[in-house]
Amino acid sequence: MATAHPHPLLGGNGSAGLDRSTVERLVREIVLRSRGTPPSQATTNGRAAGEPKLVVSISARHCHLTDEHVERLFGPGRTLTPHKDLYQDGFYAAEETVMIIGPKRKMLPTVRVLGPTRKASQVELAFTDGISLGIDLPVRASGKISGTPGCVLVGPAGAVELSEGVIRAERHVHMNHADAGFFGVKDGDRMSLVIKGTCGLVLRDLLVRADATSKLEVHIDTDEGNAADLDHATGVELVRQT
Repeated sequence: MATAHPHPLLGGNGSAGLDRSTVERLVREIVLRSRGTPPSQATTNGRAAGEPKLVVSISARHCHLTDEHVERLFGPGRTLTPHKDLYQDGFYAAEETVMIIGPKRKMLPTVRVLGPTRKASQVELAFTDGISLGIDLPVRASGKISGTPGCVLVGPAGAVELSEGVIRAERHVHMNHADAGFFGVKDGDRMSLVIKGTCGLVLRDLLVRADATSKLEVHIDTDEGNAADLDHATGVELVRQT
């Protein structure tokens, strides 16, 4: 998982042709003044002081498991073994991996399990993974798995047949309530991610997932990250959709 790039501050040049991001920044400063909060002036690594740090992460294929399925796949009494902490506090990549088998016995041999465990098992793949498995992947928000395709999971101690739960995760942005206030959005709203560089593009309709504790982080899948050449992007920017 990935790659992170700093959020650049795009300043105006005093001309009448201000770009959209500059206008939005000026409006935010006016709002801050009206609340008695000094507007941001200094920049750090291309980001205005007080502006949330934006991280864009490529979420490679992975799965989430229930406690019951962990034991069936890896053995009685087994729990997930944390391997690497993810950017969001409390979440981690586990040491455990599973094989995913789709229709006609097409398979992906080593798919990472993420923790902690969940109430329902779920597999998140990129579009090209679905082609490899022979599964027509629906785009869904995480957890919205009703009516989705299933697959077979195979671990060292057994197998689990999922009747549903295989999705292409809808691109989304995690943030806390303070970040949401900064951007003028709320949970369930939509934003666009502007990725700048030689393969720059705009990814629209990111689902806003706002809560009390999340760090500001965009999740896109490997197909989207490769299309934008995210590793060599010169900047990223979140823009509220109108």
